[in-house]
Parts: sequence; structure tokens; C-alpha cells
Amino acid sequence: MKMKYFKDTDSLYIDLSENPSSESTEISEGVVLDYDKEGKLVGIDIDNASNKVDLDRLIVSSLPGKVETDAA
Repeated sequence: MKMKYFKDTDSLYIDLSENPSSESTEISEGVVLDYDKEGKLVGIDIDNASNKVDLDRLIVSSLPGKVETDAA
């Protein structure tokens, strides 16, 4: 899973899978869920993110895998 914030567009993309998206559904204004060809959720796109989520802090808790950071 990867999360990336795009400051120039104020959007946050949460990439849940390596699989490509084949279908998207807007579930509320500016919040889009991306699905692969098998119907599995592969990503979440949040437009106007600074007004919808707290971008100042991220807490990761009890994940079974490795947690990495990218300062870019």
C-alpha cells in the first residue's frame, strides 16, 4: 500500500494494490474508488484532500508487514 499527496492539485491517492484500475466509482464529491478487472479495490483518490482529511499526521498501527517512508 502506498499513499501519495499531490500538493499542486491538493489530491491524495492511496494505492492499495499493484493491479491496474479498470473501473472507478465516485462515492461522494471528489472521492473515487478504483477497482481492478476482478472487482477488487485497488485505490482511493481524494480530491481537495486538505479539506477532507487530516494531512498533518499519519499513524500506522499493527500492520503485519514492513513500514517504509519516502521523503520525496
